[in-house]
Parts: sequence; structure tokens; C-alpha cells
Amino acid sequence: MKKQDPSTLYGVIGLGRFGTALVKTLAEAGKEVIAIDKNEEKVREVRAYTDYAFVVDNLSETALKETGMQNCGTVTVCIGEHVDMSILTTMLVIKLGVPNVLSKATSEVHGEVLKRMGATVVYPEADMAVRIGRRLIFGNLLDYVALADGVEVRRIVVGGHVVGRSIQDLDVRKAYGINIIAVEREGRTDVEFTANYRFAQGNTITVVGKADKIDRFEQEMQD
Repeated sequence: MKKQDPSTLYGVIGLGRFGTALVKTLAEAGKEVIAIDKNEEKVREVRAYTDYAFVVDNLSETALKETGMQNCGTVTVCIGEHVDMSILTTMLVIKLGVPNVLSKATSEVHGEVLKRMGATVVYPEADMAVRIGRRLIFGNLLDYVALADGVEVRRIVVGGHVVGRSIQDLDVRKAYGINIIAVEREGRTDVEFTANYRFAQGNTITVVGKADKIDRFEQEMQD
């Protein structure tokens, strides 16, 4: 592999459903991906998305180096089901000097160990359950991203008393402590809009702020 800017090169270790989906998503976004797994069939499946897919039976430091994993800016360890192997592999990747290491965890204890090693922990199943739960609770919630310190970015379908009112009228920054950062209307997304814009039925807005304050805005919007 030719030498590349590490920030543009990603590594994925473990090609289960989560790892395979991650490889496809990164590749479709134009990113270079190194993907490894011990299962030849799984590796063959992702070769349609990356030229750097390798069968690795033994996840040793030497084996990881041979794939070029140390050249990545971000490596995701997707073998959470095998806790011992997950921890060992995460340790080896960190030892290789990879700047950003993400590791899949299947329990809070597992995740705490990975965090103490210096990895960013992801809980795919739990995160998906929370996402689905929020969509059930807030019928107008399309999607959200949880940030640090209780801050979220959410896409919300406009409804209730918001329809027909302007951004200036609502003044959500003052009333709720949140900010509208995008408006989706008529098939396009605007990030530059005036305070005089009046919301129409079916508009979608993207807001950022503390989760509890966005919750209050959504609830009161429908009252």
C-alpha cells in the first residue's frame, strides 16, 4: 500500500454485521479502508468495497503491522462478542500508535475496560435501541446524534403551533436555549435562512442543544 495521509485511512477489525456495514459506509463515502477478519468468506464479501481486505487468523502485533493497520488515522475494533480478543486487539492497536481507536463493547464492564485503555467505546445494539425508542416516543423525530455533555443534534418534522410561525416569532434560542441550524423544505436543505422564514407543514428542522430542552420544545410544539 502506498503511503497515505493517516486522516484519510481507516481500519476495521472484525467483519460481522457491524464491521461489514462500517466498511461499506466508509468506502461509499470515498474513504480508503483496511479490513481484516479470520473468515475468508467475510473478507471476500468486502473486497467489492476495498482493495485492502485481508484474512488474518492470528491478531498479533506483527500480523496487524503486515496489513498496514498502523498507518490508519482511525481503527474500529468490531469484535465485541469475544471480550478477551476485543481487549487484546484494542491494546495492540493503541500500541501501534493509531491516533483514534474505537472499540465495540457488549456490556458496561467491557466498555469500562476499553475506556481505561484509551479507546472510544461504542455500543451498537444499545445505541440502536435508544434511537428506536426515541422515535417511538417522539413521533416527529427523524434522527439524532448524541454529543458530549447531554447535547444532541436532532432532525424534527415541524407540526402543531409552529406551522405558519416565523423563526423570529418562535425565538427558540431565548425560549428553549436551542438553535435551529438547518431547514429542509421542497427537497432542499438550507443552512442560510432569514429570521422571517415561516414554517410550512412538512418542513424539517435540525436543532442543536441540551437534550432536555429539545424534549421540551418538541412536546410544547404539539400542544
